[in-house]
Amino acid sequence: MYGLWKPRVLGAWRVPSAGPVILAVNHSHLVDGPMLMGTAPRPVHFLIKKEAFIGPLDPFLLGIGQLKVDRSGTDRTAVTGALGALANGGVLGIFPEGTRGEGDFASLRAGLAYFALRSGAPIVPVAVLGGGDRPGRLVKALPPLRGRVDVVFGDAFDAGDGTGRRTRGALDEATVRIQKRLTAHLENARRLTGRTG
Repeated sequence: MYGLWKPRVLGAWRVPSAGPVILAVNHSHLVDGPMLMGTAPRPVHFLIKKEAFIGPLDPFLLGIGQLKVDRSGTDRTAVTGALGALANGGVLGIFPEGTRGEGDFASLRAGLAYFALRSGAPIVPVAVLGGGDRPGRLVKALPPLRGRVDVVFGDAFDAGDGTGRRTRGALDEATVRIQKRLTAHLENARRLTGRTG
């Protein structure tokens, strides 16, 4: 990432240095996941759509610990792999909106809350900004080569309410709490960097 762009990483010290943690990342550009993997202070396991695991990318992605997920339904193998990464004290990266979009955390899915409540891992919000300021000349879906991209880590927080409940209602309540925290972090990151996206 540092060879292709000029990442500016802010708040990386907020990521716990040991133990399980979930990085909840906004997702509006192709570069968001790779940028986080290349700049995070710890190795990150991402749930990545199975369609990305093609040709030489398949053994490469698997070799660096990425998790293949079938988005057509509940992929129990991917869920087990993600929980296993957290149980082993690893870092799980999640795009809480499930797919690339506006990157504003407006339409969170319950997956993030499920992993947080089930594992007990704290969530660190992450905003990747600048990927869409202007398109690259070679690949329009990527920022221009040597362009600056900001990666802003927020304060870790627990998704649960302290009761240990993991019911459907607890998941819904946790999703609302998470969305508020992630939205506030994104707004703060935009103010801090002077960026809109």
